[in-house]
Amino acid sequence: MKLTDGSPQGSLAGSRSATGPGKADVHIHSIASDGTASAAQILDYAENHTDLDLIAIADHERVEGAIECQRLARERGSRVQVVVAEEVTTRSGHLLGVFLQARLKRGQLLETTVAEIHEQGGLAIVPHPFSAFTLGMRKHAIMRVHLSKDPLVYWDALEGYNPSTAGRYGRAATARIAAELGLPLVGNSDAHTVDTIGDGHTLFPGTTAEDYRQAVVAGTTGGSCITWGAVREVLIYGQQVRKQARDVSRWGQRNLLRNDAPRDLGVPTDQLELQREAERCYLLEREARRLSDGSTARPTDRETARGLARRLLAVRQGRARSMAAVRRHEVEEPPA
Repeated sequence: MKLTDGSPQGSLAGSRSATGPGKADVHIHSIASDGTASAAQILDYAENHTDLDLIAIADHERVEGAIECQRLARERGSRVQVVVAEEVTTRSGHLLGVFLQARLKRGQLLETTVAEIHEQGGLAIVPHPFSAFTLGMRKHAIMRVHLSKDPLVYWDALEGYNPSTAGRYGRAATARIAAELGLPLVGNSDAHTVDTIGDGHTLFPGTTAEDYRQAVVAGTTGGSCITWGAVREVLIYGQQVRKQARDVSRWGQRNLLRNDAPRDLGVPTDQLELQREAERCYLLEREARRLSDGSTARPTDRETARGLARRLLAVRQGRARSMAAVRRHEVEEPPA
């Protein structure tokens, strides 16, 4: 495990090349939760104002913004790669899942959520451990997962470089427990405004998303972050308050005045529907795989499997119709 000195750019930043080290920030919040920028604005900033190679939106209990950011990056052929992440609340505190296929459920046992992240092919990372200001995970919870005998319940990394007060509070303790348990440290910005994206980041060999994954698994990540002062944090919080006021206003319009004012997630309506159909499809396929893995399926299991197959077919057909409708809309839309 190779660590930098914690300076703003890190000891490797000056020697970056086409082969690395890469820079990643996979803990960014959008307006879909308590951030202040849309997925498009986050991608624009990462592309034009940072030298990051990899980003992920990790909203609280949501993945809509993350999936939209990934879609936009692929559509544009962006130089910045995007993966899907989520900061989910477990019974033991916040947990960061990276490389996700579907949203994680809030309020589950820590071990259950860690196992689900790995079932999805993701990485389970502890964000801002020991934080007294957010739901940072405590040592007993970290140790419980570390000592688990379940092959799906283990840590991939700890977030040791986080520029916020929440991250700074437990930075020394995080470094100690990472060394004790032999876990790699990563860096993230925990950004809630675009101008803070990249203020904390991971350095890793290579430049791609898969290079990042392999570096975490191999324990060859470095990290770095700046430290936000009190004034900076107050300014960030002020932007969050204004954004939350807009959310409350839209909630009031929707629930009290009964007019059409849906919550602004920063994702087009047609893309939200496609996202939901894709998630339903993924969850049905996963459940079908679980049933088929059993060596001796009971009759009730076979009936359940048939039902899942029928539902899966219906979801796929619905998704195909939705995508065809979107394409027709794009063709029929007159030029600006």
